[in-house]
Amino acid sequence: MPEYRVVDAFTDRPLAGNPAAVLVLDEAYPDDWAQGVAAEFNLSETAFARPVDGEGASYELRWFTPTVEIDLCGHATLATAHALTELGVPGPYRFTTRSGVLTVEQRDGRLWMDFPAKRPAPVEAPEGLAGALGAEPRWVGLGGGDDLLVELADEAAVRELAPDVAALARLPYHLVIVTARADEGYDFVSRVFGPRVGVPEDPVTGRAHTVLTPFWAERLDRAGLTAHQASARGGDLLVEDRGERVLIGGEAVTVATGDLRL
Repeated sequence: MPEYRVVDAFTDRPLAGNPAAVLVLDEAYPDDWAQGVAAEFNLSETAFARPVDGEGASYELRWFTPTVEIDLCGHATLATAHALTELGVPGPYRFTTRSGVLTVEQRDGRLWMDFPAKRPAPVEAPEGLAGALGAEPRWVGLGGGDDLLVELADEAAVRELAPDVAALARLPYHLVIVTARADEGYDFVSRVFGPRVGVPEDPVTGRAHTVLTPFWAERLDRAGLTAHQASARGGDLLVEDRGERVLIGGEAVTVATGDLRL
């Protein structure tokens, strides 16, 4: 029977950060089976890792929301690397994904993911955005074609946001990322909504920080930044702008293990 782990990512304590289910499998599996398993877990993402030939610890890695397979997921990648560490697989880890080859290595007590940067380009605010958010955007940009970045006036506006999730789902974006400069303690804060892919609000989103990192690195004129995603569970990230790449560092905690009776 396949073994699974549920891992809270971007946190050093259980019941915080962003939970992901992780399955490390020995052989190929049907797509509809993976999608069904992800729907059963009903977490924002379930990760499926399978060993492949290559240098070091090389794995095929795929991510599924409860409804669709997606191209990139940060917190489930962090959770997978954490699971492999617990399974005794030495890093660094090399993942073949729909977003190319991603690597994760352990450094300074954290797992650091090396992801492609998605530097946002300014666009006109889409019709209905302000109404769906319940807030007036200060700046709007598109990162990677699928993710909309929205800057608000201040941290309080981000934390107090109560969007119309159904209206956000009608916008043609996988993620709507809302951000502002932090008042203190962090460089910037964010919240992330993905109702179009079955995730009304994501607790902590590595993928979003491939867009947020270059945006704030340019604004603050600094490559290394501290970030907080201000969801109900909350999560902290260290990020670094490397031009075409982004480094995203975080911790993770396993909260459950078991076997699928499938």
